[in-house]
Amino acid sequence: MLVTLAPMFDKEMKVSAYSLLAQKDNYFLNPELTGIERHAQATKIVGAEVLREIDIETLSPDTDLFLPLSKIALFKDIASLCDVPHERMVLLVEDEIPADEAYIGRLMELKKLGYKLALKNLPVTSYIDHASVIRLLDYVFLDSTQMDVKKAKIFFEKSYPKLKLVISNIVSEEYFELIKNEKPFALFEGPFYRVPVTKGEHEVTPLKATYLQLLNVVNDDDFELTQAADIIGRDAALTISFLKMAGSQLGGSEISSIRHATAILGQKELKKWINAVVTKELCADRPSEVMRVSMLRARFAEELAPTFEMATSTQELFLVGLFSILDQILQCPMAEALEKVKVSKEIKDALVDRKGRFANILDFILNYEAGNWQAVSRLMIVENLDMDEIYKAYVNSLRWFSELIRK
Repeated sequence: MLVTLAPMFDKEMKVSAYSLLAQKDNYFLNPELTGIERHAQATKIVGAEVLREIDIETLSPDTDLFLPLSKIALFKDIASLCDVPHERMVLLVEDEIPADEAYIGRLMELKKLGYKLALKNLPVTSYIDHASVIRLLDYVFLDSTQMDVKKAKIFFEKSYPKLKLVISNIVSEEYFELIKNEKPFALFEGPFYRVPVTKGEHEVTPLKATYLQLLNVVNDDDFELTQAADIIGRDAALTISFLKMAGSQLGGSEISSIRHATAILGQKELKKWINAVVTKELCADRPSEVMRVSMLRARFAEELAPTFEMATSTQELFLVGLFSILDQILQCPMAEALEKVKVSKEIKDALVDRKGRFANILDFILNYEAGNWQAVSRLMIVENLDMDEIYKAYVNSLRWFSELIRK
């Protein structure tokens, strides 16, 4: 099983929903899964298996979850397969729904059960003929790379004023800014929020300078605990968060000072906490998904270390994932961003030039995150990776992040 989550934003760049992207098999390793066998796969709801194992708050905290399925799978007993509150679930049909009595009746049944309905990949030429289907939908996806969405919105705004439109495959922040305030456009999806920054440099605020100084201290080969403690003490939010974490880690033992707590925790635990928490603080003025991506990549890289035969490099891989979106966090090109933090040449090679021994695992994570299953399947063969281990690593990362934000 391969699974990832694609965020959907509102016009304020707040995540309003996630789409669950999943693939059951590696078709490169199972070429027999074609023709009749692949058609049989279309009757299954692949994401349902994930929902039986992971609760919705871990997958999509406080937001709706879009569950992709085929038109054939609409007739499955969805309620028994997916034990999720119906009002939190949006059934996303990824192929054209026939406008016949059987399908119309099934859509009406699902609406009565409390599910929301969405449709993707509906050709423009089918808008008129599928009026009876569209009337039952809550969302329709419009692919920004395949059509002029502003023209399409005129039709939907006039014919279906209550319908919400999802603009998909947005590849640049400029395009998002151009369309985000159009009234019928409710959600926005695509890689635009994590596209590498190639120009410009934002001034680093004094607060961010403190955080960067702390990152540089703890990422030195043999840093002084007292120096880290003193920098933590300059910031009230960091101090409160640190003492709360230290109290939890030390089982409620009395802590007399920040220096005392750092001395008991030691370099390894302190370094890990600072890298995670400081990155979170650095993301405070960026969309929340940027922080989530940074943290998930870090943990996923760490979890994948044994699978890529790099079990002795977990700390370095954590930083590769954590800083893989540093250009977005600091709003400057990656090479410039890495001048502000102290990382090894191997980490810098992977993040800037995509070369060296950490480059392959970073490439794998980026493709996995985007749901590029064909590229992921190819890399699994090249690197001789076990799908079950990858799935377990990703699920562990999701659960780790869920616990982190709840704290």
